[in-house]
Amino acid sequence: MEEAIALIEQIIEEHGQIIRGLQALERVTNDADALKVLDKAQGDFVPGRLGDHQPGLQSWRDSLEVTDQGMRAHFNREEISLLPVIENHGSETQVSSWRAWLSEHEELRNHLAVLKKELAELTAEHLSRKVWEERAWGIRVYMSQTHRLFHKHTRGEQKLLLSIKKGLQEKIKMEQQT
Repeated sequence: MEEAIALIEQIIEEHGQIIRGLQALERVTNDADALKVLDKAQGDFVPGRLGDHQPGLQSWRDSLEVTDQGMRAHFNREEISLLPVIENHGSETQVSSWRAWLSEHEELRNHLAVLKKELAELTAEHLSRKVWEERAWGIRVYMSQTHRLFHKHTRGEQKLLLSIKKGLQEKIKMEQQT
């Protein structure tokens, strides 16, 4: 059970980084860095700004790729390593709730895939300034929606994980007393 608590604490810490916003953008390995990268990319990618859009697009593309890789790693930890822990040590309600949170991962992955596709099209196609700006603003709006989804998702998982951790700690304490 102590290994289970350690894994939960690792995931909670990753979620805590999102909520506190403390991580720098050096390595994207979890939700926190993904949110920060999306924020930075949104600032770099400003439609309507005069001049060459390529540096902003390249920065945005790089950030999105790092975000995608980091999210896949984080989701895999939750889906592959943490799910069995919750199934073995959580209540039926907690297991059901966790599965519901995991089902959101596909939606979040899809959001990132749409952003990557839209960016690739914006970069590859020769569009009039008006059409380019309209599509670019659409991407920024979608990016903001994606950011909010990540944040909401993280907060929900965080509450559930704290509850599961508390239950495990109480079980350990009871075992030690007997």
